[in-house]
Amino acid sequence: MAKIESVQAQEILDSRGLPTVWGEVTLSDGAVGCASVPSGASTGEHEAVELRDGDKARFLGKGVLRAVAHANGEIAKAVKGLDAADQAGVDAKMIGLDGTANKGRLGANSILAVSMAVARAQAASTKQPLYEWLRRAFAIKHDSWLMPAPMFNVVNGGKHADSGLDVQEFMVVPTGAPSFHEALRSGAEIYHTLKKKLTAMSMTTAVGDEGGFAPKIKTHAEVLDVLTSAMSEAGCQDTARLALDCAASEYYKNGRYVLEGKPRSSSEIAEVYAGWASRYAIVSIEDPLAEDDWEGWKAMTAKMGERVRLIGDDLFVTNPARLARGIKEKSANAILIKLNQIGTLTETVRAVADAQGAGFSTVISHRSGETEDSFIADLAVALNAGAIKTGAPCRSERLAKYNRLLLIEKALGKKGSYAGGRAFSLSRQLV
Repeated sequence: MAKIESVQAQEILDSRGLPTVWGEVTLSDGAVGCASVPSGASTGEHEAVELRDGDKARFLGKGVLRAVAHANGEIAKAVKGLDAADQAGVDAKMIGLDGTANKGRLGANSILAVSMAVARAQAASTKQPLYEWLRRAFAIKHDSWLMPAPMFNVVNGGKHADSGLDVQEFMVVPTGAPSFHEALRSGAEIYHTLKKKLTAMSMTTAVGDEGGFAPKIKTHAEVLDVLTSAMSEAGCQDTARLALDCAASEYYKNGRYVLEGKPRSSSEIAEVYAGWASRYAIVSIEDPLAEDDWEGWKAMTAKMGERVRLIGDDLFVTNPARLARGIKEKSANAILIKLNQIGTLTETVRAVADAQGAGFSTVISHRSGETEDSFIADLAVALNAGAIKTGAPCRSERLAKYNRLLLIEKALGKKGSYAGGRAFSLSRQLV
């Protein structure tokens, strides 16, 4: 039994050049695990607290020295000597130490850095790949290994870019690819075809936070038309589909959804989405409504839930309690999973288990502010999540996850299979 010997944390920079927390855990047998915490731009109101210093003289107030100090101080002292194999016990210790409902005292960023690093250290101690250790650590009883379907964010809007588009992400998903590596190839080919099309339209091909393009296209329908054309030119019209992340809380103003300058009610905006889904064969819409519009979510799920996967991100914030309400009220039929929304690995895994048990689809996700840490790739495979969002096939902090999945796919060999369209089917559960 390897015990936690020490914790070391420090401030590093994420993909947007803003500070985040890096943590390292050393065990009594010499095994070491490191982890870096991501950071979001479009953050839900109910997410766990990302502790920032507020010192305007450093990083415009975005420093994380207080979170680092908590990891090196209180947290390190509390977890020293704990069994690293007892991930749930370690996480519970940190949650109790913080003592708040939203991890606002110590910061979810300090707690998560240690939580992830402990898992990495124990995987190293047992000489197992991280995905294998995670499945063992949480007694996950899936009979198969599924490679997740990648959801490539190829056009950025909302808070991820200055394109002027209200909808935050336009994604292509290779649902019909025969394997993960072929899905990655399809996504890359569509991406480069799209770049050529945008160049021909005299549009900018600079990229947003998650590697997608940010063209100044006037309407959302025009973007969907261009994407459909790019998929066709890349030869993927039969094997790839479109998906959206609306991040609708960002354009929800005074009880109305202001899309393309026009205020709409929940039911009216649902009609817009239904039209897009029908015309463009959209398989998935994330956060189509605001994070507290529960009645709207319930009505939209009743209207569209049989044919489109409706993903709650800001609605659920990876929180088992909010998810339980959504399951009970039939608001949404899928959940986006982000480690730093809840702040520990154990709570994250519980949210996935609860969702899968209720027949909800699950998507493991990055954040707009990322690092080279590929932890979520292993997590998606360990949990048979079925799908993963980690940006465009561009920028090293995004490709680190995709390239890690390639290595996992090779290691699994015939033991693994590609989830593909199964991740988007509302009539079949993954096993």
